[in-house]
Amino acid sequence: MRGYLNKSDIRMYVIFGLLLLPIASLCYHMNLFIGTISSLPLFILLLIMLATSRIEIPITQIRTKKPEHLSRDALALEDIYGVPVLNELVVEKRQAFDTTVTLNLGGFIIPALTLLYLLITQPDTSALQVMLIIIVAVSLLAEMVSGIGIVVPDYIGLISIPFALILSPQNAAVVIFVSSVGGILIGSCTTLITFDREKKGSAYINLGGIGGFKAIYVSTIVASLISYFI
Repeated sequence: MRGYLNKSDIRMYVIFGLLLLPIASLCYHMNLFIGTISSLPLFILLLIMLATSRIEIPITQIRTKKPEHLSRDALALEDIYGVPVLNELVVEKRQAFDTTVTLNLGGFIIPALTLLYLLITQPDTSALQVMLIIIVAVSLLAEMVSGIGIVVPDYIGLISIPFALILSPQNAAVVIFVSSVGGILIGSCTTLITFDREKKGSAYINLGGIGGFKAIYVSTIVASLISYFI
């Protein structure tokens, strides 16, 4: 676990935790589903994603630039993102970071496995079409923030809603989940590959974690709730 809980993180967990209460009731009455994922597995999925959102799995290391302004901005970044930027700067005393790239368990690995399961059990070409749109949107709007990692807008998954309702209204929940989650994950990986390592850098880049988990979780909740209204 890289960061620490700040006020923003606590607020996020409280809000998501409160959202799970009505979702639990809807799941108990078998009113929510995402494709072949029925109510009980869906609630367990949401619960596990939230519970494991602080667990990072290291996969590789890359070399990235340590910007000169990072020392000046470190305290502000710590306050916003709850990441110990100053400590990471002390450990990495050279002019470059040996950046550790990690996959977040609740915000990358579990959603990716769920995505693959839905693609196998309930394939939908509309979901793949909308996913391309989300990939482009994430590639354009996501940002590599020095000292933090890749930051994806929290609302990015909502772009899929109108496309899902137009292209496949009877299967909107699956389209929203597959396109949003797949688009965010692939778009984040694209941003990781394409950002300028000679200008920006961080001690860690957490895919699906800090800077990305909220977007993934909001997309999953929206996909779950949309099934109640369709």
